[in-house]
Amino acid sequence: MNQDIYLGIDLGSTGLKAVAFETGSGRVLAAGGGALPFSRPAAGASERSAAAIRAALVRAITQVTQGLGASASRIRGIGCTGHGAGLFALDAKGELLGGVSIGSTDQRGAARARTIAQRHGEALVAQVGGSPWAGQPTVLAAVLHGDDVVQRGTLRHILFAKDYLCWLLTGEMSTEASDASTAGLLSLRDGGWSQEAFAASGLHDLSARNFAPLVPMGSAVGTLRDAWAVECGLPRGVTVCTSAIDLLTAMHAIDAPRTDSAVAVLGTWSVNAVVGPVMPVTPDVAAVVHFGDATRRLYMDNSPSGMANLDWLATTLQWNGPAAVFDAAFSVPFDAGPRFLPFIHGAPPGETAGFLGVQPHHGPAHLARAAVNAVAALHVRHLARLRAAGLNTSRQVIVLGGGARDLRMVQLIAGLLGHAVQRCDDESGARGAALCAAMSQGLAREALPAPMERVEPDTAQAAAMADELSRFDALLQALAPAFQRLAPKEAR
Repeated sequence: MNQDIYLGIDLGSTGLKAVAFETGSGRVLAAGGGALPFSRPAAGASERSAAAIRAALVRAITQVTQGLGASASRIRGIGCTGHGAGLFALDAKGELLGGVSIGSTDQRGAARARTIAQRHGEALVAQVGGSPWAGQPTVLAAVLHGDDVVQRGTLRHILFAKDYLCWLLTGEMSTEASDASTAGLLSLRDGGWSQEAFAASGLHDLSARNFAPLVPMGSAVGTLRDAWAVECGLPRGVTVCTSAIDLLTAMHAIDAPRTDSAVAVLGTWSVNAVVGPVMPVTPDVAAVVHFGDATRRLYMDNSPSGMANLDWLATTLQWNGPAAVFDAAFSVPFDAGPRFLPFIHGAPPGETAGFLGVQPHHGPAHLARAAVNAVAALHVRHLARLRAAGLNTSRQVIVLGGGARDLRMVQLIAGLLGHAVQRCDDESGARGAALCAAMSQGLAREALPAPMERVEPDTAQAAAMADELSRFDALLQALAPAFQRLAPKEAR
């Protein structure tokens, strides 16, 4: 019997993908899309043009419908997700301001974010769950377009990645709590827009009216525009749903919240998170996110560069992407090379990337090994901070993201953690978005089961890995004064 099909679309930090899932089996029937790189027209910039996003969206969906053939008529719903924060600012015509979106790794607002943090950081942590950072939409809007961009009427609406997809597909605007909260704009207490955050941003006249209406995760936004159906081969009138920020959507797909599992997402950022109960005192983690649940929060401990370190190294060495870095790294022993500081996109208060202990006999493979070890160790360090805050008491960890496709990398993380982990190496963000669309039409959570694999650590390396993790932590602690001295003056 033919099963219904749900389409998940994910606008990520490195690309845009569309994936068709079959209900019941949860298997992938067709996929499309690929890399959607940021342009870098200035130092620290990360931009994508509106034309590039639209072209990538058309290409991804068309590849799916062509792959499905006649089965495309069985698509019953579309769910959208995307990376967090960055800036999708719309003008009065509903077009991206300046014709571009800005990515969350953009560093042009770093100085302003530090200034806001010095003035309001403690209050904002208590109010919205996190300190100001360079990739916030309010920081980016002020730096790139001026404090008075709202006052002038130049900026009418601020959306997030998944909201922009829904806007393109339906012509309707909406958002939901997880994106707005990750951006530091929602009150942790009641889940409403934070007037304190608006005031601290320095954007004159910024208010809730500049954002789309808040709707629950999995809400139907509207129906697909006929022009998209014709252009991409989709059924007319298909319902388009919003999900949540890609992290929470992926966690939803693998049912991590129910099992108290933390996730380590091996993506552009080093993202580590767990859903837990509301805590009476804000824990010492990077961010606390309100996602519309009165009793639970999403707790994150992240760094702005994870797999981005390997992308950088591959580009620098003129290799063919992170896969080549993995192959080179795992061709030499675990402890054969120098050490690497995995902060290619920086991190407060002034962390930067670099190699230490390089000797004449070290070659490209040793540099790759150092970078891979450091990226894995950084994830483990963040997961340890979540546990130290009283979260993820089950110690169950699920590894996701592009880096999870390399089994050796997942085994390395398991070794550094000292216990087995689960791996989900498919498009969990897109799966979660499709699941939201399915559930909005009455299907059960089990409609799109995700493939999972248990990965055991290499017990023969246990002692060496425990020692390396201790040395990594000690190194970062010892270098803290140096990082402070290297930081820009306004951050000291």
